[in-house]
Amino acid sequence: MSTNQTERTPPRRFKFSYWHVAIAVLAIVMLRPIVTSLFTAAPADYSYSEFKSAVGRGAVQSVEITPDRIDGALNDGSSFRTVRVDDPGLMDLLEAQRVNIRGRVPSSWVGWILPIGLMLGFWFWMFRRMRGGAGGAGGAGGIFSFSKSKARLTEGQQSGVTFDDIGGAGEAVTDLREITDFLASPEQFQRLGGKMPKGVLLVGPPGTGKTLLAKATAGEAGVPFFSLSGAEFVEMFVGVGASRVRDLFVQAKKKAPAIIFIDEIDAIGGRRGASMGYATNDEREQTLNQLLAEMDGFQPTTGLILIAATNRPEVLDPALLRPGRFDRRVIVGLPDLSGRLEILKIHTDDITLAPDVSLENLARITPGFSGADVANVINEAALLASREDKDAVAAADFDSAIERVIAGSERRTRAMNEHEKKVVAVHEAGHALAAALLPNVDQVHKVSIIPRGNALGYTWQRPVEDRYLMGQGELQDRLAVLLGGRAAEKLVFSEVSTGASDDLARATDLARRMVTEYGMSDDLGPVRLAADMQAQYLGASGHLHPSISATTAARVDNETARIVKDALEVALGIITSYRPAHEALTRRLCEKETVSGAEIDAILKRARKAHTVAVNGGATV
Repeated sequence: MSTNQTERTPPRRFKFSYWHVAIAVLAIVMLRPIVTSLFTAAPADYSYSEFKSAVGRGAVQSVEITPDRIDGALNDGSSFRTVRVDDPGLMDLLEAQRVNIRGRVPSSWVGWILPIGLMLGFWFWMFRRMRGGAGGAGGAGGIFSFSKSKARLTEGQQSGVTFDDIGGAGEAVTDLREITDFLASPEQFQRLGGKMPKGVLLVGPPGTGKTLLAKATAGEAGVPFFSLSGAEFVEMFVGVGASRVRDLFVQAKKKAPAIIFIDEIDAIGGRRGASMGYATNDEREQTLNQLLAEMDGFQPTTGLILIAATNRPEVLDPALLRPGRFDRRVIVGLPDLSGRLEILKIHTDDITLAPDVSLENLARITPGFSGADVANVINEAALLASREDKDAVAAADFDSAIERVIAGSERRTRAMNEHEKKVVAVHEAGHALAAALLPNVDQVHKVSIIPRGNALGYTWQRPVEDRYLMGQGELQDRLAVLLGGRAAEKLVFSEVSTGASDDLARATDLARRMVTEYGMSDDLGPVRLAADMQAQYLGASGHLHPSISATTAARVDNETARIVKDALEVALGIITSYRPAHEALTRRLCEKETVSGAEIDAILKRARKAHTVAVNGGATV
């Protein structure tokens, strides 16, 4: 085709709109006075004196009086108009001449057309709001589009995330890479008759990167990515959730191969069944039923894969987890040492680090941190360094950032009197001394009596490695460290304060788990007494199984109290044996407010040396 030849474009079809009717009505109302004046002779303008003179000689046939004007007709058929004047004798004069008198209240078109305009404007605003708010980005679907899916569509290459951007999730990446390979070349997996899973469930604690993994899967595969939260399915209208599920799968099938990602699927995927003895059939159950039907309705060969994420897998309905629906469960756990190192390298790529910063050391001292926690530590350290106008982020900034994430921000404005300050120093020195002397606990890095968050003081212990198993002796030593502060208060002041409430809560919980979950009680034996279904990713613990009798529950309480009491006796023994070291550490805390682990080791070394000299009668050992 020649470039000079123009293509014929089809004529645009006229699209009817209610606004066309509204504009036409407004035009008729506004143009009516103008049109009327064109076909009607203009009345003569009389002065008020001329008007009264005409009335006096009987030339006026009729008048129409308004608040500011008088319109009238003469006996010869002509019309006139004049201004109205406040004349008390006018009405008597008109009646004497037998003039036909009419009154008229002037009506402005604004008086009745404005309310109609406001009603039309409000109606149009509500129409656009309902259409745009519930019909997606384009507002498609009209006023009833609230039943359409709210899924956000992202093309795979636009997600901006790949597996290279994710650290600390090696096994999960391996499982998901198989999904991307299938979407890229499905024939490779189907040549031997195999079928890819329809659904993949990402399970793990909050902040471990489940959503990021789903986005990376779409980015690696280069396919459309439909993402939404489980809570976005359910509305106040009955049946909307099921309708949105149907619409979601219809849209995804049109874009296949594609990935559907439902975050927090436990919002709609909870167990169905009886509630308080009555059968339930609420909106969430209807939505779940429709989701189950849709997952049964598409075949793996269509190139459509459903990925969901949750941190509460124990509440999901068994029908959702059976083979043929969510066939594969990918555990996205907390990163280990190498995983945290990968995350640190990724998030410090744009951070200027000082020479004293060791990413390996940072990874070692942050066990139990999720990927989100590690990223937060790096961001806090960068902000602290910027606030102090530094050229690079130093190791001290990372220490402060970790303290802020763990214990909260410093609250130096919280003023304590001298007695309270000494009580906190005695308490924290007890924790630090027990942690430094017991063999199976983490090393003490720092102890401080500067308030942070809700705590008046804190003892920071740094682990040397990741631990996945702990023996009974290690747990008992941890209990002794938790109760070291209370033991020191009791020894020094002969009474205890309210400052140990958090320590008591943690110690009681640990002792109860030793009895009910780990079977570490000689009295009750190696049996599990805790409830079977626990929200393990949310940290719930300590609840007894419903079948446990009241007698056994009482024995559990007694054993828990005994274990805590034994740990308190151990802590008292340590503080008593090293009383001079505890007093020296207390004085140092009152003076400096913060004492490092190296200073604690020096204080203990001098105390041991003095103790040895005293035992040997002054002889050098």
